[in-house]
Amino acid sequence: MTRVALATPSSTALAAGLEAAAEGGNAVDAAIAASIAAMSTEPGIVSLMAGAFVNIWPAGSDPVVVDGNVEMPGRGLDAAAFGKGVREVTTDYGGGITIGAGHGSVANSGALQALSLARDRFGSLPWGRLVEPSARACREGYRIGASAALYLGLVRDVLFGPDPEAHALVTGADGGPLEPGETSLNPDLADILDLLATQGISLFTTGAVGRVLVDDMAANGGLVTQADLTAYEPVVRTPTLRTLGSWQVALNPPPSVGGPMLAAMLGQLARHEHWTWAEVIDIQRRVLAYRLSVHDRSRDLDADGHALLETVERHGLAGLPTSASTAHVSAVDEHGNACAITMSAGYGAGMVIPGTGILLNNALGEPELNRLGLHAVPPGTRLASNMAPTTGRRTSGAALAVGSPGADRITTALMQVLGRGLLLGDDLQHSIDAPRLHVRFMDDGSPCVEHEPSDEIAAAIGASGLASHAFPGAHMYFGGVGAAVLGPDGLVAAGDGRREAAVGVSR
Repeated sequence: MTRVALATPSSTALAAGLEAAAEGGNAVDAAIAASIAAMSTEPGIVSLMAGAFVNIWPAGSDPVVVDGNVEMPGRGLDAAAFGKGVREVTTDYGGGITIGAGHGSVANSGALQALSLARDRFGSLPWGRLVEPSARACREGYRIGASAALYLGLVRDVLFGPDPEAHALVTGADGGPLEPGETSLNPDLADILDLLATQGISLFTTGAVGRVLVDDMAANGGLVTQADLTAYEPVVRTPTLRTLGSWQVALNPPPSVGGPMLAAMLGQLARHEHWTWAEVIDIQRRVLAYRLSVHDRSRDLDADGHALLETVERHGLAGLPTSASTAHVSAVDEHGNACAITMSAGYGAGMVIPGTGILLNNALGEPELNRLGLHAVPPGTRLASNMAPTTGRRTSGAALAVGSPGADRITTALMQVLGRGLLLGDDLQHSIDAPRLHVRFMDDGSPCVEHEPSDEIAAAIGASGLASHAFPGAHMYFGGVGAAVLGPDGLVAAGDGRREAAVGVSR
């Protein structure tokens, strides 16, 4: 048995991670088991057809990030196949959004490939043992979380209605919406997970699931081909390192967007011994304005990400030109191994891979990730990502894993939590619970400070002269940070009340 602190998005994911730890698995094993469970039992939030980033800082070694993000499919297809197969879906989620769904919105996924590679390099338990708890949960029943119930209550019919198989998966036993706490089953997915436990990732590439997916795509105007599934490889990257007080943190590097934005924000925040809300607003406004003008329209996210980091490192913010559905798991073990995994399947494409119980992603239909337009980048291109799983370490041996869901609020949520915890020395849970703000750029390009209740934040906004929007209380819009740490008090896990969280420490 290995003692592991674990922060997850659900009780099912927590149980899977703690089970891995009880069998001697390390932080990486526990995080992978919890992540597979989340992707299997959080319908509408995330799925096995997601993209993911795995940030691992092994004890006594250098940190790495395994990039399993989604990529543009379509290898081998005629040019006439692109720009089709997407239907617009308008929902009330997030105050009203329009997304692209359907077979043409599905990107080539890489989450399972990234988890498998991470296990091969850093885990200690067999792959099948990490998958088994998820198969059991899908067969015996799992509890529907509040976040999934909220989202599905808004999109169940309009998004999933055209596909009877998908609609059945997101519908309650009484034929109505799934309710928080309701027990749901997915026997088809349980059977697939049994196969995944024994066959490994090949099941989704050259195996039965991959073949069904490719045939379904070809029959319905989708772009994912057998060549896409065979060519996909997770990429091991060197993370971006930043010093925050007595901590060194490892951040998701380019071509991700979230990691470089967070690095730029934290680097500037660290220049202030006791930062203020006015400084938080100014840093967010300037960094996110740069993102809007450069990264959201970039054709080379890797080069533009490194250019941002170099510019801010040399010149600070003065050097910058002016102009959706995610899950996270954090784990740290008693030996100091840290693992942070963030996964996203977008808002969902509205369909399943027939006969499998696996809901498909709609990464090509997410407007904020495709500013250049529908199917505008070449096949094989990694898409933009807000995901920013983060690990950290101190010379004393303390270790940290942290991350959040929340689209473009991921970076601003982590900026404020890490700014409190690592720079001001606040307690981990208090750092997560404290009120947050986010500078949002409206359609006309003007900044608006969205915030939770706080007299100090309100005063800083007033002094800034910027428009603002106050939420009535703490809100899931501002993320759902989960963190695990090994420190002076031993192993500690902390979750965010803004979204359902399940935290624990194995005994």
